[in-house]
Amino acid sequence: MEPGGRRQQQQRRRLQGLRREAAEYYRGHRVPQRMEEALNCLFALRPADLYGELANYFSKFSRAPVICKLVGRKVLDGVGQPTLEVEIYCTVKNYEKRICSTVMSSHSQISENALPDTAEADERERNDSVYTAVEWVNESLNTVLRDLKPTDQCKVDKVLGEYFRKKVEEKKEIQNQEEEAAEATLALTSSTASATALSGKKKAAKPGKKVAVAERTIPPAEPVESVLCGSLAIGGTSLAIAKAGATISHIPLYLHIALLKHDQDSPKEMSLPLPMVTLLNCEKISPAKLKLVKEVMLIPPVQLSLKQGIERVLVIQKEIMRLLDPPGKVPSPQLADSKKSKAHNIGKKAPPQALKRISHLGCLITGCDNLEQPLLLMQTACNNIGLELGKDMYLAINCAAHELMDYVKGKYEVLTGTFKSPDEMVDMYVELINKFPFIIALIDPLRKEDRQQWNNICCALGSKCYLIAEDAAKYISQLKTGENINIPMCSGVVLKYINQTKVSDLTELTGLLDGQRRITILGSPDGESSDDSLVDLAVGLGARFIKLGGLSRGERVTKYNRLLAIEEELAKNRTLREANLEFIAFAEEPQPEKQLSDVLPPPKQDSLPPQRSQPALQGRSLPAQLPENSTLT
Repeated sequence: MEPGGRRQQQQRRRLQGLRREAAEYYRGHRVPQRMEEALNCLFALRPADLYGELANYFSKFSRAPVICKLVGRKVLDGVGQPTLEVEIYCTVKNYEKRICSTVMSSHSQISENALPDTAEADERERNDSVYTAVEWVNESLNTVLRDLKPTDQCKVDKVLGEYFRKKVEEKKEIQNQEEEAAEATLALTSSTASATALSGKKKAAKPGKKVAVAERTIPPAEPVESVLCGSLAIGGTSLAIAKAGATISHIPLYLHIALLKHDQDSPKEMSLPLPMVTLLNCEKISPAKLKLVKEVMLIPPVQLSLKQGIERVLVIQKEIMRLLDPPGKVPSPQLADSKKSKAHNIGKKAPPQALKRISHLGCLITGCDNLEQPLLLMQTACNNIGLELGKDMYLAINCAAHELMDYVKGKYEVLTGTFKSPDEMVDMYVELINKFPFIIALIDPLRKEDRQQWNNICCALGSKCYLIAEDAAKYISQLKTGENINIPMCSGVVLKYINQTKVSDLTELTGLLDGQRRITILGSPDGESSDDSLVDLAVGLGARFIKLGGLSRGERVTKYNRLLAIEEELAKNRTLREANLEFIAFAEEPQPEKQLSDVLPPPKQDSLPPQRSQPALQGRSLPAQLPENSTLT
């Protein structure tokens, strides 16, 4: 046989061998069988896009996407502060594809009147934390999470938790080494220090000079909870993975979170959290005297849809603006500069003064002189537009009591120069709720250290008002101790997704809160971003309330818009369940009974809020005043 004939024969044998290998390869993957099934199925349908439908059919048999790359970068949040963005890339059908990203909220609180040195230190700390977080994401986490499935949230969070524990141990080891070095340096200079101490004489206190001592011993403030530099990377990556898992599963994030919480058992119905919409942010500096109230919030009734509730809040907000800053500068006859009018206005209190600024919380900043002033302003605004507080709208107050404690006196400074002990605070809140029953939630009415007073206030008011811990609770990662939750007795907790919080932490913790009949409130931090994932977390976790701030500033309005979109989607799918406002009745401890008349003075006719039938409400009415003998501050 000629050489050319032999080459042709070898080539034919090689091609036959390749055909056999190809046939075995495709049969091993059941390609002929599935191709026949696809062709038979699609012939009956005769789709307009045949190849598109074939692609959809075979995509069911493709490998599950796996994480191939994480990208971390420094971005700005809603108040211009640096924060972390995490992007997730997955290998999808043999190609690298960007799936999603998330932007974390900053854990730092925004101080309205911070000193320059403090602000500079906070800024430096924030920048260091973001820089470290970006480094973690782009280097270590990028390696340890590669090839994991984004739909396996538990496994991803377990890896993240182990990584964070190692970082904490490294930090402790560095601190121990620094302490040992400091002790060695101190030992070298101890002899000189001793000689100096012996030669020096301690100055005696001058006779008659009093040393400031707390009037009554109170539990000391717990140490500030440390935040590990770079911890943003853990929370940001966990949330980004959850978003990627939802995207790959072709379901909304809130449903993905609900499936994670209920072990993949899809809920038949879901309810939306009721919004706590901040309307007023009370300034705590001069000339304003009121220090107790940080935020005044509106809660729409459950009978309204979210869309109707938001529209009603906007109407009230417009009326509040009209009352605080009425158009026209012509003085009214009642305020004319005459002896008669001056005599008539003696003792009258002016309405809260708007400072014409929008807070970082997305609401109006005002200054008030007493506790009733913002409440009566709300009551008057609602009366003017035909609404009744307690029926058509409810109020919640963020007291932020931890900011008010004077540790020298051992009391809370509720007004400038007016101090109350923890027990007196409880009595004040009881009287407040009795006078204004449309207040259905108090946030941080006390410090977390005043546990006995938390017990007292829960027993006194728990059946008609939510007593909620926000700053009075710990960070999410430190709340759970075994099967218990380390918080004072309260109706519920405001959870914020910050720092090293993981999605699995949220699902586990909210499950414990549900089991203890405590409510969950998802809250946005001060340094909020434009990422709207918090809303999906609140819906998926079954939160009772969501605290997003006011209806101004893009980073906050974005979340309200997302909440409205979810309501529309659930209503369209007929899976929307009405929320409820069931209070928690705590077991009462035996206490001496107080008659209401002992605490609350009888109302006078001129102390009642104005009615719509009065001519004053047809113009620019101002809040009515409580009687001067009120024991409320």
